[in-house]
Order: sequence, then C-alpha cells, then structure tokens
Amino acid sequence: MTFAIHNLGCKVNTYETDAMICSLKEAGFEERAFDETADIYIINTCTVTNVADKKSRQMLHRARKMNEKAIVVAVGCYVDAALRNKEMSALLSDSSVDIFLPNKDKGRIVEKIREFMENRDKTAENSDKSEKSEPSPFGCKEEAFSMNVTEIVNHTRAFIKVQDGCNQFCSYCIIPYARGRIVSRPIEECVREIRGLAEKGVREVVLTGIHLSSYGKDWLPEGGKGPVSDDDFKDRIYLLELIKAIHEIEGIERIRIGSLEPHIVTETFARELAGLKKFCPHFHLSLQSGSDTVLKRMNRHYTAEDYMRRCEILRKYFEHPAITTDVIVGFPGETEEEFKESLEFARKVRFYEMHVFKYSRRAGTLADRMEGQLTEALKSERSEELIKLSEEMSDEFRRYYLGRDLEMLPEEIIEAEDCNGVKKRYVTGYTKEYVRTVKEAETFEKGAVIRGKASDICKEKAIYESILLR
Repeated sequence: MTFAIHNLGCKVNTYETDAMICSLKEAGFEERAFDETADIYIINTCTVTNVADKKSRQMLHRARKMNEKAIVVAVGCYVDAALRNKEMSALLSDSSVDIFLPNKDKGRIVEKIREFMENRDKTAENSDKSEKSEPSPFGCKEEAFSMNVTEIVNHTRAFIKVQDGCNQFCSYCIIPYARGRIVSRPIEECVREIRGLAEKGVREVVLTGIHLSSYGKDWLPEGGKGPVSDDDFKDRIYLLELIKAIHEIEGIERIRIGSLEPHIVTETFARELAGLKKFCPHFHLSLQSGSDTVLKRMNRHYTAEDYMRRCEILRKYFEHPAITTDVIVGFPGETEEEFKESLEFARKVRFYEMHVFKYSRRAGTLADRMEGQLTEALKSERSEELIKLSEEMSDEFRRYYLGRDLEMLPEEIIEAEDCNGVKKRYVTGYTKEYVRTVKEAETFEKGAVIRGKASDICKEKAIYESILLR
C-alpha cells in the first residue's frame, strides 16, 4: 500500500515525521508525495496557534478529497489537545478522519493502521473513534522516544529529537498540555542514532526538543519540577555534554541546536561551545517580548536586561553569531508603550531574524482569561512594524559577509533567472550561521563543503536574499 504524509509545526514534529516515514517504509509501505493519490494520508498536526489548528483541519479535509476511499490519519499535538479539551471535541467527530493518534502513539503508527485495516468492516467496533485513543502521558520516556530515524530523509541534514515536554507553563501556551512534562533522551541513545545516520551520509545534525534548555533537568534530584534556573545547571550542563559527545562522531561535520531559553547561555556554556569546531554559531533565543511588564504577564522567567546580557556573552565568544528569536505582538493588555519598548529592544539587540507572531488566544491557558484582548487589526499593525525591522536587520546581517570567504554545505540544485532573464543552475546550501548561499554549478558532491567569496545579495525570485558565492 502507499502512503503520503504532511508535516505541520516545529522541528520536533519534523523529526517524528521522518521517523514515521522510516517505520512505514520498513513495514513495506511505499511513500508518495502528498499531492499524489495514496491509500493512506497522514497529517502530523500542530496546535501552537489557532492558525495551526486551522491548517491541521484543512489538510485533513484536503486528504479526504484527494481519495475518498483512503485511510486518513490525524496524529500529534492537535489530537492531544482535542482529547484533553472538550471544546475541541468536534475534531474527534470529524468524518474526514479515520484514525486519531496522540503523540504517544506515533511510534505505533504501523500497528495502529494495520489494526484499523483489519477492523474497518466491523462498524460497531469503530463507531466512536474518539474512544480508541487517550491523550499522551506526562513525562513518559518510553513513549516520548519510541521512534528512531534509520535512513536519510534529507540528503545532508537530520533533525534529532533529544528532549520532549515542557514545565514552563507560559501563560499563552497550550503545548505543555499537548506534550506533557519534560523528559530527556539519554546521551548514549542520541549518539547511537546519530552515528548510524553519519554512516549513511548525514553530515549535519540539528538537536531539537520542545524545551531544549531543560535537557537533563529531569535527571536532577528534584525531578525537574518548576521552571529552569541557572542554579539547576551550575555544576553540569547536560546539553553541553551531549553536544561534546556528538562532536566526537566521525562523519558529522556540523552540529546545530534548536530554540533555547536565555538562562542557559552562561560564560561556561558559550566558551565551551566556541571551542568546538563542528558547532554552528546560530542561536535561537526565545524572547517573546522586550517589555518586562509583558514578560511578567507571559510568565517568562527573565527580564529584557538579562536577555541582553546573554546576547553579549555570545558575542564575546563568537565573532558574528546569528542570533534569532520569536516575538509575540498583541499580548493581552499590551499598551502602545509596552509595544514600543519591545520594538526598541529588538532594534538594540540587532537580531539576524525575528519570527513575529500575532498573539493567538488558546482555550485552557491563563492568557485566554486575561482582560485587555487586542483587536486583530491592532495586532496586524504592530506585527507589520516588527517584520519591517526584522527585514532591515536581516539585510544588515547578510551584508556583513560581503567580500569574505564563506563555506556552505550544499543541499540541492535549483534553477533561477538572472537579471537578464537568462536561466542558470545554482547549488544552494547554508553557512554555519544558517545564512542561505548559492553558487553557479551544474552538480555537487553530496556532503562536500563548497567554498567561495561572498560577492552579492541575490534578488532573483528563486534565490532571493541568498548570498552569491564566486
């Protein structure tokens, strides 16, 4: 039988999608592109915002339209949230979906599909599909890490899930209810999986987690209760130990890390990472707001001043690190003054990129019950202002490299027209700072680094804002 899978959401979902693909192929299923006809359609859903919920529903309905006789499977965070929230029970009665799998069952996707196929004609047993699943358990290591990526899904880069769950309970976030409490994957298990991928040609790994900065905190005596603080890691930084272990794996040339909380950036953390030649100096530090009063309402555990101090530490040990972030605009009660504080703080930090999100009201969160909910029009206005600033800072960051020698790990060949309308072929890839680069070429050797001098910022559509190497 054939299957097609569509992924929504974070890098953890990307890893789990890759792992599900591996499981299905090993079981004899054949993969198809999602826009092709298939016997089974799988949507790895996301519930981080209302928009993510909407996209999840849209893709499920699209799958049913692709093939009315296909088995449609909804998996992941949107399913978990629905199972825990009666207000979302409409999802579980959606006739477009045949199988609902929470996060805990992603590792059993082959088994669950086969069970459904065996029982599909037994109407009585399948009349209420919502009874077939229960939400994912909180902090269960066996369920969180029941999958592995066994083959190369991306030609050079692989996402590796090393942590799951979150204990922070930011006032706007539903994810702790969908993913549960923090749980960390043992270092030796991570190394074993990455070593196997390196043997198959993977050259770059990206360490991912729902709350990556909590990696190893569940191994501490208090069991990982409450928010993370510097004191938790003053003796051992488990994420740093993991990175060092991966650094020793033959064949791995680059190590990236996913989103971090500011607190983990200490002098020790930055200094040790700077000494690892395989480590990529791209730090995605979650900000959410540059206003201390908004941060407090969000239940974020730092101040703007503390955040700035962490950025200064990174710039002390790395020549030109890429610092990127997330910013939420229009949080309940956000005044014009608080927004301007956030805007000016971002301008002061000089980010490489900002991912700007309009506040999304989530049922079941503290922020949903707060007074002062802003209009969509005002949120859009403020979002546009931040996006404009982000574009200016991104251009400034890229222009720093003009005239300098750069290295990229190639990923694919694309075709684009130059300013004269002539079609040319380019190899594309990224620098260690995750700046997209391109170079004219007809082909490339997989896993071989390409070097060149940064000569221009491309304006062509297919390679827009990439750095051109000569």
